[in-house]
Amino acid sequence: MRTLILAVAALLTAGPALAGPVSLKANPVDVDGQVTFGDVFDGAGAAAGIVIGARSGPSVVFEAGSLQALARQSGLSWANPTGLRRVVVRHAAVAPAVDATAPALQPAAPAPTRAAARRAAYADRIISRNDIVEVIYEAAGIRLAITGRAEGNAAEGQRLAIRNLQSGRIFDAVAIGPGRAIAGPAGQDLRTHQFAAR
Repeated sequence: MRTLILAVAALLTAGPALAGPVSLKANPVDVDGQVTFGDVFDGAGAAAGIVIGARSGPSVVFEAGSLQALARQSGLSWANPTGLRRVVVRHAAVAPAVDATAPALQPAAPAPTRAAARRAAYADRIISRNDIVEVIYEAAGIRLAITGRAEGNAAEGQRLAIRNLQSGRIFDAVAIGPGRAIAGPAGQDLRTHQFAAR
């Protein structure tokens, strides 16, 4: 509560001329649990040190509209050109581990037969139907986390359908770990590399 009060007070006392247009960082992170404009935006200038939220776990999610409003109150202008709905800020110590799972595995020698490739694809299920899955969407340097429900089973590197718990819409993703998947161009690249490795 004290953190929230300090954040609101900082926003109320910040003048509208602190900075100007800002851009969202490709991988927003913080190191101490206190998320600031400087952790989220490039070009925050004098507003960089203003606390806008607290992270109690490995990550904290901001609604894009609320983030825009907070920025505007401090004289920052974020256009959200890609139309993001949420922005995820992770602990700096956790973010590299997440990044490491996004690229495809190093291509291996092609499997001798298509049947062998199919057996490998289904050998180790890491996501089961109705599991709650955190999906990372990456595109144009933007990272967004979405929570959804698996509509089927998947092994690592296998495509599966995910139902967005808020909108009810179904979209494709690629399983990258237990309860974790990746979507967007990064997910498509991962599938391409997986097939190439077979």
